[in-house]
This record gives sequence, structure tokens and C-alpha cells, in this order.
Amino acid sequence: MAGDTPLMVVDSGGVVVQWSHQAEELWGRPAGEVVGRPATDLVSPVPAPGGGDLERCGDDGLRDVAVGAAGGGLRVRPVLRDDGSVAWGIFLPPADGMVPGIESAVLDALSAHMAGALFVVDEELHVVSANAAAQALSGASAPQIRGRPLTDAWPLASPGELENMLRQAMTDGTSTRDHVMWTDPNVDPPHAYTVAVLPLQDVAGAVVVAHDVTDQEKARRGVQALYAVRERVGETLEVVATCQELVHALVPGFADIAVVEVVEPVVRGEEPPLSPLGRDVPLRRAAFGNSGGDQQAQAHPVGDVRALPFPTPYAQALADLKPRTIALGPDTPWLAADPARAEAIRASGARFLLVTPLTLRGKVLGLLSLYRTQRSGGFDEKELALTLELATHTALSIDNARRYTREHTIAATLQRHLLPPAPPSQTAIETADLYVADDRGAGGWSNACALPGARTALVVGEVAGHGIHTAVTMGQLRTAMQSLAALDLEPDEFLARLDDTMTRLARERRVLPLGDPLRDEPLSATCLCVLYDPFAHTCTIASAGHPPPVVADPGSGTRVVELAAGGALGGGGGPPYATTAVTLAEGEVLALYTTSLLFAARPEHGTSGTQPLQRLLAHTDRPLQDLCDDILYRLRIDALPGDAILLLARTHSFPADRVATWTLDDEPTAPAVARRHARRQLADWGVDEDTAYDTQEVVSELVTNALRYGAPPVHLRLINDRKLTCEVHDAGTSAPRLRHARTVDEGGRGLFICAQLAQNWGIRYTNDGKTVWTEQALPSQRP
Repeated sequence: MAGDTPLMVVDSGGVVVQWSHQAEELWGRPAGEVVGRPATDLVSPVPAPGGGDLERCGDDGLRDVAVGAAGGGLRVRPVLRDDGSVAWGIFLPPADGMVPGIESAVLDALSAHMAGALFVVDEELHVVSANAAAQALSGASAPQIRGRPLTDAWPLASPGELENMLRQAMTDGTSTRDHVMWTDPNVDPPHAYTVAVLPLQDVAGAVVVAHDVTDQEKARRGVQALYAVRERVGETLEVVATCQELVHALVPGFADIAVVEVVEPVVRGEEPPLSPLGRDVPLRRAAFGNSGGDQQAQAHPVGDVRALPFPTPYAQALADLKPRTIALGPDTPWLAADPARAEAIRASGARFLLVTPLTLRGKVLGLLSLYRTQRSGGFDEKELALTLELATHTALSIDNARRYTREHTIAATLQRHLLPPAPPSQTAIETADLYVADDRGAGGWSNACALPGARTALVVGEVAGHGIHTAVTMGQLRTAMQSLAALDLEPDEFLARLDDTMTRLARERRVLPLGDPLRDEPLSATCLCVLYDPFAHTCTIASAGHPPPVVADPGSGTRVVELAAGGALGGGGGPPYATTAVTLAEGEVLALYTTSLLFAARPEHGTSGTQPLQRLLAHTDRPLQDLCDDILYRLRIDALPGDAILLLARTHSFPADRVATWTLDDEPTAPAVARRHARRQLADWGVDEDTAYDTQEVVSELVTNALRYGAPPVHLRLINDRKLTCEVHDAGTSAPRLRHARTVDEGGRGLFICAQLAQNWGIRYTNDGKTVWTEQALPSQRP
């Protein structure tokens, strides 16, 4: 064919200086016999048939090469040689056709070496040629196949489908590829093939190529059935509906007929019996599906309750909990024990049966029976193993539905016990809450937690989902929240740690056994954290996918706090959580809530968003619990999408006579000055001598550490609240560390002494430094 490499190169004197390998093949002369000889000695033009010229190599035996008058001859163009001289290159013309006989050679090669079956048919759809694979497929030799209709030589389940594709290919040149077809159902066993129909050019005929894909089709059918069962079965929490979901997932893709029968006590929600199942235990026909749509071809109607006849494969499968595959025929002996089923099998044309028990932890829930006709073929070992997996998933779903009522009661009780009691009263904040549980058992919670320094944390959260697992997750998050509260974290850091906990719980759920339906349920939660500081009169707020709070002032005005909302807990990989600071005046009410409360607060036909809640919070000049009750009476709680929760907090200023603050000089005498301040203030508050002495020691150690390892200015604050709190603030950011000093060490015992004298201690970081605090129980709070 034509290319950029010349056949030969001729210098300006007409001598051949280069002779290519392609020229050797074309003219049959090696380069050693040609290079250096004049080109005119090698080639001489002769007339060519059809009016062109034919250049014939001289008497050296070279083959003739056509040089057509219509532009089909050799091409000559100048070429630059390596030494800089110009020579003439002789090139082949562009190929307009193929070498004579190559088409038949290609077809012969394909026929001989192609793994699939290859048929060539004429315009009458009769076989012209068939390779060895096609002969094996037809079960006949080439002479026996040649001249027969293709659909006669190759029996198919739907021969007319192939004939239509062939006629379409010959009519308009339409080719078909990767079309799956099954052989005639009477062929045992039936096979699946991918068929390609390719029209021939300039000839009335077509090529049919077929590859056996029976194993791939069975695998695809199995994967689709597994996906359908996992996707559909278990969507409802009702036993019969779950069985119907299974039938719809398996028919017609995996089986032609499916029957699900469930032990009658299971349908009523009772505990399933242990295996082996007694012969007199009744089963209810919960679901039936037939790909043919003939509902008459069933032994008993759906809803019928009766014990299984014995001996039959159905009763045996429930006795030994082993699945069975059976070939059905007129002479199958056990059909006589169940005449109704025998008649239904004959009417439906079922030829193969797979029966497997639906069991869970040694208890029998029911029976799954799958039937196939001759067209679909029998069940192999892989499909049997797949059916066991489907049965396990279905058994779990049925058992979940059976336990729904009981689990709902358990979930509601568990959630109620995991929720905190009435929010504790604080000196600087008054709280009240409203909780309306979702009937399905959701995972909402609220909490008001007292923090060191007379501060209060308000938290509202909601775990996505319903049921006992959601309640358990809610309890786990609340436990983690209580532990994190002791670390005295800012709201954004608090949510980040809570998100880590949620991510770990989601990871644990993803590694559950494949048959556990909980494995595929997503795990996420929303949370809103508010930290109120009564001395600064500010609320620091961070949100993890939760709606923002509403603020109601004493003058009946309301506003929604604008937040930089972060992603829900458990999402992972999102941006860091951000905080928003809001200043609250004396007597303002902060409302935290769940989205379900907004849903319940909406009128039948009215506004959306937070406006209904803002309207209910318009009058806050009354006790907060009365306000919660009044809001409850106005809610629509007939169809809650989750737990409706409302947490109200009214702010107050901290009493000035119960807090004292001093700024200390950066001098060596500062610890002694701090001790004197503390001694006088504790005496004014009437604190007993033992507590006062311990507090002076704590103050001395904390101030000494701040001067030695921190940075000025240093502030000391004593708070007389539910506990006696000592806070020392400095501008440094280095974290003090509790050490156990050795006997010979002169220092390193400060925090250890504080930890021994105080009931609790910790470190709180701020934008301008850190605060080290301790808490001591006052005499009235000691056991």
C-alpha cells in the first residue's frame, strides 16, 4: 500500500541507489541485484488492459505492476538524501482496493480460528458457510448444514427474532451486535448466546457470529437478583409486604414462579419456632408470583393457611434446614403426596424446583420455593449458593418486620431512659424542654449541661432513622457528648470530636455481616451546640447540619440567628465547623429545636420555615414550662417525621456579689497577693476554713505556673456558684501538664497539688490565651 517510504530511489543519472524490502516483495528481486543498475534496465512500460499502461520489469522475471491511466500508477517525487543531494523517490499509489483474493483469505482465516460460531447466509436466509464452531453448535457437518435455513440448523427459542434482524441487515445495511438469544427450550440444557448480524457488502447475504455466554448470563441474572433483593426487600416493616417484595425482586428475572410461605405465628409477630418444624405447624401463603401472569396456576390462594404435606421436599427442607434442587416430571414420586401442588406444577409447565428454608439463628420463619420452566433451565450450584444468601437477607427482613412492634416499644423505653431528666436549673440561665416522640422511634435528644465558670452548654441533636438502632446510636452520642463536655471544648471543637465518634460508629456498621440489613442503612446525625457565658452575655454557637436557633426578646420580637452551618455528623471530609457569637440581653429566650417541631408547628395551610415557631414564641413573659406546654397544645402531631423537640433557655446576669476578679502584676510577689485576695473573699462568702485553705493553695500554684510558664496579663477569678471555681487566665498558649515529680525535684508538683485538692480541674483556651480552672465542692454539696 502507499506510504511515506519509497519503493526505490533513483539518482539524477537514473541509477537505482535504494531498493526497499517492499520492492523486493513486489518485483521479486533482492537489493543486491538492483542497486547500482539503471532503472531503465529494470522496468519497461507495456500496454495495460483497459487503456492504461503496464510497466514490466525487463527479462529478469519481475512481476507486472499496473500503472492505470486514471491515476492508479506509481508516484514520483523528489527526495532529499543524507548527503544533501536530490534524488527521485518512486512510491506506491493510494490503495483503492484490496489485493485480489484477500477477502476470501480473511474469511477463511476467521472461520478457521474464530472461537465463536460463524454462519454465512444468503438472501433466502439459507446457510452458505459454517465454521467448525457453527457445525458443533448445529450438531451437523458443513455439507449437512449448507443450504438449510439458519433457524432450522440452529434451533432458537425465538427464531423469528433472528430472521427479522437478518432481513433488516440485508434491506438497509443495519448491523446488530451483542444481542442475547437463548436456544430452543427443548434443547437440554438451553444455552445463551450473544449474536452479531453483519450485512455483506455488494452481495445479498449476511454473516451471523454467535458466542456462548450461558455462564455470564446466569451470573448476570444472579447479580441482578441479589441487587434487587437487597434494594427492595426490607423496605417495609410488615411481614406479608416483605414477602411480596421478595417475589417481585425474583420474578421474572431469576425464576419463572416464586412462592413464599411463612409460619403463621411469625405473621402475628410471635416468636418463630425452633427447628425442626413440626408437621402440624401451619404456614400462610404470603406471596405468589408468576412470570406468565397466570394466578390460577397456584395450588392455594395467597392468605391460605395450612400445614405442609409429608413427605415432600417442602416439608423436608423445613425439617433439616437444607435447600434442595429438584427436576420435575410426570413421574416425580412425591407429587402424589400433594395433589394440589402437582396439578399447579403441570399447569404452569414448571420443570425445575429450588426450595430453601427461611431461617434465622436456628428458628424457622418460612419457606421459599422457586420454579423454572424448560426455557429458563435448571438451577446450578452457584445459583443455589446465591439463593441461600437471598434467603438469609429475606429472613432478616421478615424477622425485623415481626419484631417491629416489640422493638418500637423497647426503642421508645430505651430512648426515654437515655434522655436526661428535667434540665437542671442554673444561676445564670433558666431552661425548660418539650419532647414529643415519633411513633416509629426516632433518635432526637436535647440537653442542658453545666460547665465550669458558671457557663452552660445547650445541645439539641437528631440521629437519622427510626427504631431501636437509632435509639442506641443516640445514646452513644449522648454518652460521648457527656465525656466531651468534661474537656471544656469550644462548640466547633466539640462538634468536630462528636463527628469523629459518628464516623467511627458508621465504620463499625459498614463491617457488619452482609446479611444484616443494618449494614446498608446510612448513619448520620445533626447537632446544634450553644455555649452561654453569663459574664460576657454571649452565646457561641456551632451547627452540624441543624437548623439555627430562634431568639425571642421580652418585647415579643423574634429573630433567627444566622449561622455558618457545617455538614451533618458522620459525613466526614467536610470543611471545619465554624462558630457564631451572639450577644443576649437580660431575659431573652433562646429556642433550640428539631425540624420535626417546625413541621408540627405549621398550620394546615400556612407559612413555612421558622415563622410558625416564631409566632408561637411571640409572648415569652411567663414561665418557660408554661410556654412549652402552650406550644405543645398548638402542634399538629398526627404524622411527625421524627421527634419534635424544643429546648428553651432564658438568660440572666450572674449575681455580682458571687464573683470576684483581680488583675495581678507580673511580679514574684503576685502569688502571695493572690492568696490574700482569695482569703479575704472567701471569708466574706463564709467559706469554711478547710475549703478556704485548700483554695489558697490552689490559687498560689496556678498563679505561680501562669507567671513562670505563661504570659502577662494574669487574671484571677473566684466564682461562688454551685461549686467554688478558681480561674487563672494568662496570655500564653502553652498547655500545663500534670507531672509526678521525683523526690529530688524542686518543682513539677503544682498541678498535682491542685488535682489533689480540687474536685475537678481543666484548661480552656480562648482567643487571647488560656484559662486554668479548678472546682471544689462547697460544704453544703459534700456527701
